[in-house]
Amino acid sequence: MTNLTQVRTWGNSQGIRLPHEILKEAKIKSNDFLEIEVVNKKIVLKKRNQHRTLAERIAEAGGTLEPVCEYDWGELEGREVW
Repeated sequence: MTNLTQVRTWGNSQGIRLPHEILKEAKIKSNDFLEIEVVNKKIVLKKRNQHRTLAERIAEAGGTLEPVCEYDWGELEGREVW
């Protein structure tokens, strides 16, 4: 399915409107997340599953997922005893 749309000013950015038929065919709903990249001078949109694992989120932030050991906070005080 081919449709024509126009790039328009949207605040300080540029935006496009995606026709309902295109969104329906791609199974994209309002508030879905899309990945955007340029491949061979073409803009490619991919639907993104917003539920990512902790490891995926850490990798996106450029970190690593390593075991965490307990931290000694010192002697218990007050009603901290379990």
